[in-house]
Amino acid sequence: MTLDPARWLWAAGAILLWLALIALIVWRERRARARARARSEAMAGDSEAVLVAFASQTGFAEELAWMTAKALGQGGVGARVLSFSDMDIETLKTAGRALLIVSTTGEGDPPDAAAGFVRRAMGCNADLSDLRFGLLALGDRSYDRFCGFGHAVDGWLRRSGAEPLFDPVEVDDGDAGAIRHWQHQLNQIAGVASAPDWTPPAYEPWRLASRTLVNPGSPGAEAYHLAFEPAGPAPDWSAGDIAEIGVPARDGQPAPGAREYSIASLPEDGRLELLIRLMRRPDGQLGLASGWLTQTLALGDEVGMRVRVNRGFHGPSAETPLILIGNGTGIAGLRAHLKARASAGAGAWLLFGERTRAHDAFFDAELQAWLASGVLTRLDRAFSRDAGGGRYVQDLISSAAADVRAWVDRGAAVYVCGSLEGMSQGVNSALQQALGEARLLELLETGRYRRDVY
Repeated sequence: MTLDPARWLWAAGAILLWLALIALIVWRERRARARARARSEAMAGDSEAVLVAFASQTGFAEELAWMTAKALGQGGVGARVLSFSDMDIETLKTAGRALLIVSTTGEGDPPDAAAGFVRRAMGCNADLSDLRFGLLALGDRSYDRFCGFGHAVDGWLRRSGAEPLFDPVEVDDGDAGAIRHWQHQLNQIAGVASAPDWTPPAYEPWRLASRTLVNPGSPGAEAYHLAFEPAGPAPDWSAGDIAEIGVPARDGQPAPGAREYSIASLPEDGRLELLIRLMRRPDGQLGLASGWLTQTLALGDEVGMRVRVNRGFHGPSAETPLILIGNGTGIAGLRAHLKARASAGAGAWLLFGERTRAHDAFFDAELQAWLASGVLTRLDRAFSRDAGGGRYVQDLISSAAADVRAWVDRGAAVYVCGSLEGMSQGVNSALQQALGEARLLELLETGRYRRDVY
């Protein structure tokens, strides 16, 4: 031990400098949190704010959280942004609606900042039955437990009684297409018809080869079967994948962004086929995208399109029994799965709902042929506007509850495609009654219950 006063002064100075540095870091962190809190409160506005919570390791999830809040605000929906480190069960209980952007580190681990939330909240039994949520899971498919922490959060919320606004959106290594799908869901929540894409898509040219009105005389809006041919090399895709079409600017208005449609065909068909409902605004004006695609676009005209991989709705193995459930234009995605089952020599059970048998039995000749050949093991349809009708696709599930249980007991997977509002909630409730809440959650967590709803 030295008695040199100069060395003691140098040591004391170093300690003071170290303490000052620590104090500066703490002060900057507190100031950053205060600024973030003030920014979040400003974005919340006067309306009932949506909770936007992020679990971030590298900062990407936090960046997406602020972009999410901004997108909601542009639609007049307030947003309150929080880190998982600042969130507890009571925050979720009182939120009403929450959007969670969740990163996974390593093999399914939470980000460091979310460790406290995992310890405090996720190990507890919570009643979150008043919460509706959406989840964006960030991960990397090079790991075995892809988006493992995101799936853990999703499962915990569902077991706690929270109701999903839509199925989790998985992002593989920052995939721009998946992030645009998240943005599409935000547009639905905010009631925004379109918004600029956060990332510029890379579209390829496709030519409109055919367009057919498939429900003339229907009491509902017109539905059109469209077929496109690639202007260049055709991409590959699987049943369940999505066509993303860039809608161009028209009449001096800015481009309204992209629209997503379930693909109704397979690459071996040589064409990419869609089933699109013509939408009308309350004032009678045609929808920007559906009006252009079904009314304005001429045969031979080109559109910018990309095929987006939707692994969350890819089909099971041919050996797995498959129950397909949907309504309206949702039969497009189910048709692709039936085509895939036919190619694999496998069968499926289809439950489908629409308005009238006379006008809205979409792809009826094809379905009847599949029924005769055994591709369709069973076909159940409900037409709500027919005389003595008033039944919907969820009523078909209730009527066949025992058979649904038997199929699931044999290992069946359940795939749902169609409208988010009304149909998907009704189908989910009917499946819960038929199978039990715990069994349905088990199917969801093991990938045997999948949905493509919009």
